[in-house]
Amino acid sequence: MAADHPEKDPSQDPTPEADQSQATQEENASTDEFFGGADDQVEKLKQDLADAEKRVLLAQADLENYRKRVQRERDDQFKFANVPLLTDILPVVDNLQRAIQSADAAEQAGGIVDGIKLVEKQLLEAMKKRGCEPIEAEGQPFDPNFHEAIMQQPSADVEPNTVLHVAQSGYKVFDRCIRASQVIVSKAPD
Repeated sequence: MAADHPEKDPSQDPTPEADQSQATQEENASTDEFFGGADDQVEKLKQDLADAEKRVLLAQADLENYRKRVQRERDDQFKFANVPLLTDILPVVDNLQRAIQSADAAEQAGGIVDGIKLVEKQLLEAMKKRGCEPIEAEGQPFDPNFHEAIMQQPSADVEPNTVLHVAQSGYKVFDRCIRASQVIVSKAPD
């Protein structure tokens, strides 16, 4: 019977204690590998979180800037919505002013001139309610943002680059020039 069950060589077959020791070492190695890598993963996740928070803050700032820009554009659009209509009315104002000047020069129309002056006044008041006002030019320093020089004239009476005469009135809506004043500008005498 002894031949049926060969004896085990203790060097070849480790004891259960040796098996446990080897398994524990392998387990510790894999745990160290897992948690050692976990520290790296935690740092990477922290960095990813910080990057994500930064992107969120930038996106929120961009959204707020976009909202402000849209609101400003909407306000400007509302504020200057009447500009095309006012621009179309300006030649009518010019013609009324020319009619008044020619009637004053003729001194024959009396009552009609007074009526035309009232119409002009009403029209200018209606334009003013919508933010449209004439640009003050005569006697003012020349400003290319509001004045268009059509001629220069030598003058010893005023400083150079001063508006001497307004050939055609300019108009602005709030702070925006919708038509520059056509002016004659002074220059130093020769």
